[in-house]
Amino acid sequence: MQVAYWIVAGLLALFYVYAGGKKLLQDQERLRPMMGWVDRVPMPLVRLIGGLELLGALGLVLPPLTGTVPGLAVAAAIGLALVQVGGTALHLSRGEVREIGLNITLLLAAVAVAWLGAGLF
Repeated sequence: MQVAYWIVAGLLALFYVYAGGKKLLQDQERLRPMMGWVDRVPMPLVRLIGGLELLGALGLVLPPLTGTVPGLAVAAAIGLALVQVGGTALHLSRGEVREIGLNITLLLAAVAVAWLGAGLF
């Protein structure tokens, strides 16, 4: 189970470092081609989401790696799952049903990491 945790958590963390970093560092014009929803959401909220994604990614990896309160990894996974619930709701409110595939995949991966982490920590 530990190997499964690190594979899924590592991939999820890499995705969120990338996605969160883009939301934190790029302006609205550069984000728009990939994330059309940034026109509807205020940029401070986009930055907040990016920060939460980055913190969630670090929370998946650093606590278990350092042995310092490894249970925080489960909380990080649950938080990232909630981010995807919000993302799915946003896409559905915009009528973008075809866009929720990635959200559902990330939601399931975060739930899997939370379940695997709960068994380990």
